[in-house]
Amino acid sequence: MIELLPLMIERVGILVIVAFLLSKMQSFRQIIHNEHTFTEKISLIMIFGLFGIISNYTGVLINNGAIMAQAWNADGDIDGAIANTRIMGVVIGGLLGGPFVGLGVGVIAGVHRLTLGGFTAIACALSTIIAGIATGVIGKRFGIRKNRSPYGAVVIGILMECMQMGIILLIAKPYESALNLVEVIAIPMIVINAFGTLLFIFIIQNIFLEKERLSALQTQKALYIAQQTLPFFRQGLNPHSCKEVAEIMLKGTNADAIAITNQERALAHVGVGLDHHNPSHQLATRLTKRVLESGEVEVAKSRSEIQCFKEDCPLQAAIVLPLKAHDQTVGSLKIYYTQPSKLDTVEKELAEGLSRLFSTQLELAEAELQRKLLKDAEIKALHAQVHPHFFFNAMNTISSLIRTDADKARKLLLNFSTFFRSNLQGARQILIPLEKELEHVEAYLTLEQARYPDKYQVEMKIDPALKSVLIPPFTLQPLVENSIRHAFPKMKNGKVAVTAQIKNGKMVLITEDNGMGIPQNLTGLIGKETVHSDEGTGTALWNIKKRIEELYGQEGSFTISSGQDCGTKVSMILPLTIEPMGELR
Repeated sequence: MIELLPLMIERVGILVIVAFLLSKMQSFRQIIHNEHTFTEKISLIMIFGLFGIISNYTGVLINNGAIMAQAWNADGDIDGAIANTRIMGVVIGGLLGGPFVGLGVGVIAGVHRLTLGGFTAIACALSTIIAGIATGVIGKRFGIRKNRSPYGAVVIGILMECMQMGIILLIAKPYESALNLVEVIAIPMIVINAFGTLLFIFIIQNIFLEKERLSALQTQKALYIAQQTLPFFRQGLNPHSCKEVAEIMLKGTNADAIAITNQERALAHVGVGLDHHNPSHQLATRLTKRVLESGEVEVAKSRSEIQCFKEDCPLQAAIVLPLKAHDQTVGSLKIYYTQPSKLDTVEKELAEGLSRLFSTQLELAEAELQRKLLKDAEIKALHAQVHPHFFFNAMNTISSLIRTDADKARKLLLNFSTFFRSNLQGARQILIPLEKELEHVEAYLTLEQARYPDKYQVEMKIDPALKSVLIPPFTLQPLVENSIRHAFPKMKNGKVAVTAQIKNGKMVLITEDNGMGIPQNLTGLIGKETVHSDEGTGTALWNIKKRIEELYGQEGSFTISSGQDCGTKVSMILPLTIEPMGELR
């Protein structure tokens, strides 16, 4: 019995080597990962049935208790019995593929054992088939995928081997020979088959774990690329954003070229083939047109399948994926390769994951755009509003001056028209030059000072270099109006100072008054939300702060400093933006 152990170890080593070599083959890995389909189940039956046949041929011949270590049992007329590792392949096949695979493997290995002959041929064939069915049923509920502990499979292998020994004792004749055989082979076969099953399970599970690790890496890569591309896709599909996204993808994948299109034309193409896959041109391949029409992923593994109009195009494989927003195909993501072998399963999964992430980003970009449009509409509505008391007071002041001071009335009318023109322009534009906002302030002050000539003084300290810098409209005028209306409604000699200066490479705008200040209980709320107060709601301050946050993010700031009877100081820090901005549409 002891001398049988090293011989059995040699036999199981052959199967383990074959299993290891198979595990490195992509086709075998795909079969393992997709074992639920009929084609893959047939493949598993053939593979593990072949393991059973190899086990039969390489088994150790036992004849009348004597161990005969020939290398290959090719003779079909064996007098004794064969100690082998046949059950190991049957157990693995049944646990991996379920009852259908277990039965198939058991039949192949069992029938082949029957053809080799020997007084245990029928018993071994029957036990092999029963083991295949039993492990298949067990595998359906406690398969290798579900039961991550390899030792469960080892226990099942031991039980199947014990069952085989029992069937040999029951069926094989004469009984004395069967008993002597079991005494010789039972322990070595149980131990070696358990050890071989353990190694085989480790190999199979390593395939599963490697796929999971690879999937985790691909997910990490996809999330990293998505994080890098998010700021650009938030701008929507346009040539600039798509080019930036394509360049990021080209660096983060194994692709040779990346292209992004909308529904009509290519927006960006980076990498190989740029000479004829020019962005801004009409769609160059019929493959892309099919994806845009169907909304389904298309894969091409030859130049003819890509259907590029240029016959010598170096791109020979591609995966084209739809970019969707709210279930509508709005564009396509095209990933090209110069060699079809580069377009493997891993690259396909990464591409499909990125397509889904990009589609989500486009939906978020559209939602962001709708939110901004709604905010712009709210801002326009606020800009279009004019305090009715101011309107009627200005008209009354002008009408009263027409008879007594016609020249002054004419100047006030011009200022009145300037004030309203500024209102209309501000409602149409996101940013305006500082000098335009100052004209708005001066028009307002002229009208107010005509009513209250000596009530307050306004001092302007503006750096001339800042007059062309762009700021949000209705930024300074509401602050000056707040000071006049709320800071010193009853006091005289009020002072308002408006300054604009450059500090640390940014523009600093300050509006400060010496008025009654903001009550202590409202100081922490003003500018952060609207409040209920007899003096006002703080809507203007809140609106200015929100617009600065929306337009500049962390590049801008808005702060209020005030105290009871200590005046109020409002400071804004804005980037030095000087390029022209278009009107909202």
